[in-house]
Formats: sequence, C-alpha cells, structure tokens
Amino acid sequence: MKQVRVEEAVGMVLCHDITRIVPGEFKGRAFRKGQRLQASDIPLLKDLGKEHLYVFELKEGSIHEDDAARRMALAAIGPGISLSEPCEGRINMSAVGPGLLKVNVEALFQINSIEEIVFSTLHTNQAVSRGRVIAGTRIIPLMTQESKVVEVEKICRQSWPVLSVAPFRPIEVGIVTTGHEVSSGRIEDRFGPVLEKKFADLGASIMGQDLVGDDIAKTVSAIDGFLKKGAGLIAVTGGMSVDPDDLTPAAIRTAGGEVVTYGAPTFPGAMFMLAYVRGVPVVGLPGCVMYYRASIFDLVVPRIVAGETLRREDIVAMGHGGLCSGCTDCRYPVCAFGKGV
Repeated sequence: MKQVRVEEAVGMVLCHDITRIVPGEFKGRAFRKGQRLQASDIPLLKDLGKEHLYVFELKEGSIHEDDAARRMALAAIGPGISLSEPCEGRINMSAVGPGLLKVNVEALFQINSIEEIVFSTLHTNQAVSRGRVIAGTRIIPLMTQESKVVEVEKICRQSWPVLSVAPFRPIEVGIVTTGHEVSSGRIEDRFGPVLEKKFADLGASIMGQDLVGDDIAKTVSAIDGFLKKGAGLIAVTGGMSVDPDDLTPAAIRTAGGEVVTYGAPTFPGAMFMLAYVRGVPVVGLPGCVMYYRASIFDLVVPRIVAGETLRREDIVAMGHGGLCSGCTDCRYPVCAFGKGV
C-alpha cells in the first residue's frame, strides 16, 4: 500500500472505500475498495475533497480481479455468449439468443481446482433463453498471481469451448397421434396443443398432425409422409406402454427406425423411444409428456433441436438425476431433474 496524489492515481487500485454525502439526498459508497481508477474519476474525487489516496502496488506477476475475470471469461466462452462489465470483480456470461447450453464439465472442474479461481455455471444440456445469465467468474482476492490465470487460459485452449450456447434450429416437426379413442373423436386430442407450445418454445414449428389410431400401417405411412415433406423431427405420441393396443414402438421399427433406445432411466418418461429413420430423429413420447411440465421430452428434445445426434450412452447417463420430485410448484429447469451429469 502506498500514498499517491489523486492526479497520479489513474490506473491504480484503490485500497479503501470512499463515501459520498449529499445532505438530505444521498449517503453511500462512491468508490469501492479494489476499484481501478480512471481519468474520469479524478474530478469527482477532487469534489469529495480527496487530494491523496492509498492505492495497492500491483507487483510484477500479479493481476487485478477485473482483468483476471475478463481474461478467464474470454478464454472459456464459445459461440452464443456475451460478457458483462466487471462488477465487484465478477463478470457474468449471458446467452445471446435462445439455445442449448453446453458446458465442458471436466474442464470446468480443472479450472475450479486452481486455488483462488471461481468459475460457476448452470447445468449443461439445458435450454436457455435470450439474455439469461449462464455463468460467472472471478478471483477470490483483489489480486492474484497472473500465472493462475495463464493456467486457466491453457485449460480453456485445450478444451475450447468450455461453455457455449448452440442455437436451436428452425426445424419443422411432424406429429403422429396414435390411439383409436382420439382418431374416432371419442376423446379430444390433448397431446397436440402441448407439443405445439413446447416446440414453439424451442423455435420449431408444427408442419402437421396425423391421427392414425392404433394401426401400424397408418402410423408408418404418416411417418413416411412427413419425411417426404422434409420434417426435421417426428414426434409419435402415446402408444408406448406394454398394452396390446399400444403399437408405437413396433410402428417406428417397421418404418425403418434405427433404434437408439426404447426406455429411459427417467421418471416421468421411462417408456420413451428414440430412433432415426433415414437420418431423421423420431421420438416416441409416452403420455406423461402431456401432463407433466418437466419430463423426458425436456431432457432430450432440446438437444435434438440444437442439432445433436444422441447415442444410447447419452440416455443411459440420465439415470443419475432422472427422478423428478413432482413438486407442487414446478420450477424446472431450476431443479435437480436430469442434472446428474
């Protein structure tokens, strides 16, 4: 710590808070401990009666918290992310637009293993909206050894990007609705409106909906029809249980589906199916998607819409964290559902 004249303090780091008082109007902090002073700060400091200040001496090989946070954030981020200005040593990272958050969890662990470094994110593989804060970073002290930030940058180069937001593709979705009770008009279809909203939230549009009853040939024909029209994803609703009238899995296989999984270690959503027909993803959605706010749909479909090709291992990994607590007031995705990995 050393004392300097106010005019000489530009670029230096303040050792103490400075209070501003305007009688009857304001009393509070005008400058904070650790703040790097700018030329534009000098007039106000003079107005506050400051002729001298105590400042930190930034030793060779050290780095200020604001500079450290900025360098770490810039090193870690990939496409789809913007940075805030530093505030009290912290920089936030936000989604530029709606998309799927991807976090390199292993690299993140390595970064946070470095003493005095903090890098915190939301869980990976979740849909995020435009402007949502997805991560924050800072160092613990006002200053640290620059070598620590260099190590963070090295990890980021080797694992880049540590975090990114993959934009949702504007795909068209075909819906194939099974169940004789729906196709006959005996009950009203409730699946279609739910899916229309869910897909709209992901930036996808519904190109059509076919009601096929409990008929394998009609289901196969509907899938084929949507493929010929250029569907980027096909959702087959209902008919996923072991009931003898539930024929969706057989129909998807008959349509040429290369099955990734029939069954998922998640509740709700265990009777889920994912297959690819001529390279296009086809999902068999159990009835729970219709009445649970969060289900297997919300764990898998955003990743598909963002362009990922899922493997069986991706579904298997959902078992850790795949149990929904069924909270009365559902706060998904701000909860543990699907966040085991």
